[in-house]
Amino acid sequence: MSEQLDVVIPVREDDRTDGPMLGDERSVLRHYLDQYRDTLLRRCAGLSAEQLAMRAVPPSTMSLAGLIRHLTEVERYWFVDVVAGEDSPDLYTHRDDVDADFTQASALTIAADVVTYLAEVDDARRREAAVLDLVSPVRGQRRGRAVNLRWILVHLIEEYARHLGHADLLRERIDGQTGY
Repeated sequence: MSEQLDVVIPVREDDRTDGPMLGDERSVLRHYLDQYRDTLLRRCAGLSAEQLAMRAVPPSTMSLAGLIRHLTEVERYWFVDVVAGEDSPDLYTHRDDVDADFTQASALTIAADVVTYLAEVDDARRREAAVLDLVSPVRGQRRGRAVNLRWILVHLIEEYARHLGHADLLRERIDGQTGY
């Protein structure tokens, strides 16, 4: 295990809950998305920058650092571009490297990447709360088609769930740690 000074995301007590088991639809969707956001950080907690940047196995460019960068781009796209209907610049990807969120992830940038992720999640929460309902179309579109907040939240839960499976395997490869 890396020394505490090298750790990018500190380990903290697991305070996750089952959430609002009799809650309304929006509170349940919010709970699961926030729980998955938190789980991503927990899968990365206690690791050094070098460990977070370790890639899975060749030829894969996937790493925990890359997953953080990728999900930062995902948060920005869905809540800035689609929910708010604004045109935001990509943070990591670009025309010459559409997978730069993974291919350019490194130990040198991961501390700043975590700060950016947390800021995008905070902004996403604010933008989601500003939408009055789950049913009406949001301001932006997805590939030229109208979409509502319900669809977006369910899609993000699916996106995080898929990538948390990757994070589980990456973490186990790094130090053998498993868990929820």
